[in-house]
Amino acid sequence: MLHTRLSIALRDGAFSLPESGRILVIGPSADHDLSSLPKDRLTIYSRFFPDHDHWKSAGFDTVSALPESGFAAGLICAPRSKALAQAWVRAATEATGGGVVLLDGQKTDGIDSLLKAVKKRADMLGTLSKAHGKLVWFEKADVADWAAVDTQLDGGFITRPGVFSADGIDKGSAVLAAAMPPSIKGRVADLGAGWGFLSRHILDRTGVTALDLIEADLVALECAKMNIADARARFIWHDATRFRPDTPYDVVISNPPFHTGRSGDPNLGRAFIRSAADMLTPTGRFVMVANRHLPYEDTMADLFREVEDLGGTAGFKLLSGAKSRRTRR
Repeated sequence: MLHTRLSIALRDGAFSLPESGRILVIGPSADHDLSSLPKDRLTIYSRFFPDHDHWKSAGFDTVSALPESGFAAGLICAPRSKALAQAWVRAATEATGGGVVLLDGQKTDGIDSLLKAVKKRADMLGTLSKAHGKLVWFEKADVADWAAVDTQLDGGFITRPGVFSADGIDKGSAVLAAAMPPSIKGRVADLGAGWGFLSRHILDRTGVTALDLIEADLVALECAKMNIADARARFIWHDATRFRPDTPYDVVISNPPFHTGRSGDPNLGRAFIRSAADMLTPTGRFVMVANRHLPYEDTMADLFREVEDLGGTAGFKLLSGAKSRRTRR
């Protein structure tokens, strides 16, 4: 855990924070413990809405855009995407003016590979290995070329490092797009919209009068804004499991995530289904795609009076729910 490695480094004197100046913390999840750092000196950058909301609610200075300067030190909570991690190293190096940057990550998330790359570019100051991960600190990193670079996929879609399915169209989304019901109309939501692949297919239906793209990853949503040029679209940065619209939707479409980090978590998909059921009009319809092995049928039956299997492929199933038992009257 980051808390263990960082607190040990500070406790044992292996690393000392600068005596003054602000500290930029990049990408901590809500379950990170930052209690060994001075709260009044921290600025936390988070692009993921649930984490951003957690830190902001806890009274931390929290931002959704990476600061460019003005920091005495930086701490990076390394993501799984190496390209994103490198971009964050560059951002922290610029924000500190080449000053000290700490990088923390788990071996399962590729910290060793990232560390090898950093060692070629920076003056290494220290390393602490513990709990299947590493905390390293360095300065004067020469990483100007580590900027995040957009990727253009088939169909002209733009993605950025760290977003879901950054390197290609997700197979489940492709299955749902190919089987998108032609009767979709009215007010529609794309729950967990990502960078907008399904939304573009939804907007091909002329009966759609409005589409809300609801996405927790702000960078993915920024990509969606580049990928969707339609006045009917509205882009909402929020937690899909907690968002509630002012006006119910006629249709909700979703390819819900089912991983928390590396661990499979069907409860995350169930939370998406519950959220969709809460968003619909009394006659509204929910359509989703999921991996075949995920146990969502019971949840659908509990939440909708009418549940239909729309088929799919060997790897993915398409489910539809109508007449939610949880709609607002």
